[in-house]
Amino acid sequence: MEYLTPPAGTLTTSMAALAAGVQPATIRDWVRRGILTRSGGTPKRPVYRITDVQAARTAAKPNRPGQRAVKAA
Repeated sequence: MEYLTPPAGTLTTSMAALAAGVQPATIRDWVRRGILTRSGGTPKRPVYRITDVQAARTAAKPNRPGQRAVKAA
């Protein structure tokens, strides 16, 4: 069950994705890649600090081998 209200100053995965303008899978990927860290919750229902989510949103993302380059418009 998802939190009805997470602890003050934190966001659930869904809320963090909404705040960062990305999909929840991207939040989980940022955690796996070390761009974002969990600040509590349970293994299945982690929470993230609001400031950490904002920092991860603007952080430089490392490239993976074989990843397509983003073309500037």
